[in-house]
Amino acid sequence: MPAHSLFSLSVSAALLLSALPLSAQSAGWKPAEQIKTYAISGNSGGALYQSIGERGPTAGVQAIAHTTFKLTWRRDYRPQPDGACVLATARPNLTIIYTWPKAPANLPPAVAASWKTFISGVETHERVHGEHILDMVKKIEAFSTGLRAENDPKCQKVRAVLQERLGELSNEQRQRGRDFDRDELSPGGRVHQLILALANGP
Repeated sequence: MPAHSLFSLSVSAALLLSALPLSAQSAGWKPAEQIKTYAISGNSGGALYQSIGERGPTAGVQAIAHTTFKLTWRRDYRPQPDGACVLATARPNLTIIYTWPKAPANLPPAVAASWKTFISGVETHERVHGEHILDMVKKIEAFSTGLRAENDPKCQKVRAVLQERLGELSNEQRQRGRDFDRDELSPGGRVHQLILALANGP
């Protein structure tokens, strides 16, 4: 599945952790969430950031945080008496997976405060990627339900139409992620400032 790395190490990084929007529940299903961490070391902001560079996930580039997902569907294709095919229902099973660093528990007080600000901002950033993924899945669901193809007794045409739209929505979601990262990581961007504050802090 597609992944979003929040920042290349040379520029900055991000992650997240907060509850997914409840809007998905209105469709009768709820996304699951999985949080993974990797341990870093250091007792200063600069050392923590260096450790992230050494141990962070790789998602095309070395990253501080990473967001990906697992998605499967239960689809009910129904051939019609007139030879058409209708996709009657499409129910997603979505798990959004976040990966970010975990700092030592015994940081000096000033460093701990700086880290708390940094990781909170990174988690907020990553949560936006999670919302992008959820939005994509809801769009897929809306397009799928009731999709009909004429002269399609084996439900092949309707599957082809669906697959084409899936590709479009996936590409749209990836581009949203890239645009968001660019804005957040560019000089003066919110995440860029968080990284500078951590690396140059206590």
